Amino acid sequence: MLDPARNRIPPGSGNVKLIAVVVLVVCVVPVQAHHSLSEYDVAQKLTLNVTVREFRFVNPHPFLLVESRAGGLASVWRLELDNRFELVEIGMNANTFVSGDRLLVTGSPGQNQKPILYVRALDRPSDGFRYEQVGTTPRIARPSRGDK
Repeated sequence: MLDPARNRIPPGSGNVKLIAVVVLVVCVVPVQAHHSLSEYDVAQKLTLNVTVREFRFVNPHPFLLVESRAGGLASVWRLELDNRFELVEIGMNANTFVSGDRLLVTGSPGQNQKPILYVRALDRPSDGFRYEQVGTTPRIARPSRGDK
């Protein structure tokens, strides 16, 4: 944007481009970082029978605190679900899970044996509720009233 009459770049013309680039970087970089599953071993699959202690329907990712028992030993796990916005769209809310719910969950375990799991599938046998993470899309299934 050279001003031929003065043979110079008009003041402020580069600022608009600079601001646009800064806004783009500020908006895009956190979104890409947010969707990282780097704390999970996505090459592995783990299935657990658990009991819900607490369900936190928070941004950016709701999660369950659950208890898993092996022999006489209990361990607490953090089960991360897809983002809250998408879960609301498919009908989930803060009351979807309650303390005491028994679940069968499958997902990617935490790196370095951390007791965390990114949930790929979750079943609640008591009512037939099923949550699945298919690619990047969550979905739920509930039995029809005639199926119970």
